[in-house]
Amino acid sequence: MALDKKIVESLVARAEKGDRTVLRSNELKALFDEIKTLPPDEKAAYGQEFNAFKAKLESILDNLAASPSNLKPIDVTAPWDVNTVEADRPKTLRAEDGSTHPLMIETQELIDIFARMGFSALESRQIDDDWNMFTSLNFPEGHPARDDYDTFIVEEKDKHGKNLIAPAHTSTMQNRVLKANKHLLARGEPIAYVIPGRVFRNEDVDATHDHTFYQLEGLYVGKDVNTGHLIATLKTFLEEYYGQKLKAKTQPFYFPFTEPSFEFAIEKPKALKKSANNTEEWLEILGCGMIHPNVLKAAGIDPAIYTGFAWGGGIDRLVMLKHGIEDIRHFHSGKLNFLRQFE
Repeated sequence: MALDKKIVESLVARAEKGDRTVLRSNELKALFDEIKTLPPDEKAAYGQEFNAFKAKLESILDNLAASPSNLKPIDVTAPWDVNTVEADRPKTLRAEDGSTHPLMIETQELIDIFARMGFSALESRQIDDDWNMFTSLNFPEGHPARDDYDTFIVEEKDKHGKNLIAPAHTSTMQNRVLKANKHLLARGEPIAYVIPGRVFRNEDVDATHDHTFYQLEGLYVGKDVNTGHLIATLKTFLEEYYGQKLKAKTQPFYFPFTEPSFEFAIEKPKALKKSANNTEEWLEILGCGMIHPNVLKAAGIDPAIYTGFAWGGGIDRLVMLKHGIEDIRHFHSGKLNFLRQFE
C-alpha cells in the first residue's frame, strides 16, 4: 500500500512554505498509524516509504532554514498566516458589503466646501510634541491654560526629553502650516488651510462628550485680515453645510493662541427644530479668533505686516446637529443599525 497522494502533496506544500508543524501534524501521524492496519507482509515496505517521506520533509525544511531568503514574508497584521489552509480560514465580510463611516463622509463634505472657498486641506497628526501642542501656540511653560485641555501624555519622549502627547486639538498643526507656507505671503497670496484630524481628551464620556473625537481646524493669514473676514467665512461655511440661512453671533472668550477670542454661536439648525414656543435657540458651535501675534512670530511671520484668523470645532458635533443624532457614542459603537443609515 502506498502513502495517500493527497496528504503527501498537502504536507509537501506546507513544508515548502517553511511550516515546521508538518512534522508533528495530525496528517503525518495518520500516515504513520496506517501501518497498523496493513498485512504483515506489507508493513516493511510501507514503513520504508513513510520514513523516506518524513526525511524528505525534514530536508525541505532544513534547506529553507539554511536559505531564509527563500521564505515568503508573513504579514503579521493579517487575520491568518500563509500556512492556514483555506478550510480553516475565518469567514470575513467582503469589502463590497461595507460603507464609508458617516464621520468620514461628512469630513469630506466639509473639506469640499472649504476647497470651493479657496482653502487647502492637511490631515492632523495623532501623536505630537510639547512644542506644537503648547509652546508654539503661546502656552508658556507652567501656563494654567495647559491644564484646561485634559491632555493625554504618553511615555515616549521627543528629542528634548519631553513626553510626547496625544493631541487635544488640531491646532498642533498651525505652526507647521504657517512655516511651510509663509513663502506665499511674500508672493501676495494668503495662507488658507483647513486641518481635519482625530483628537484625544480625558473626558467623562456621555451623550455629548467623548474622549476621542474629530476636529476641524482652520486658519487664514494675509494682509489686512480682520474679524469681519472671520465671521463671514464661518457664517458662509455653516450656511452651506446646513443648507439654510443662519443667524450667528459671537461672544468673548479666552484662548492663548488668539486675541481677541470668541465663541461662535448659531441659531439651532432645522434638523433640531425650534423650541415649543418657537423662540430662537442658540448653539455654541466652535471657538475662534484672530491669531495671536506670538503665534505668528513663532512661525517667522511679522505680525506688524500680516494678520490672520483661526478656528476649531468638533466634526462629530457638526454632524450630530445636521442629522439630529442624539448620542455622540453612536459614532464609535460599531452598531450596524446606526451606520447603515448613512450608506
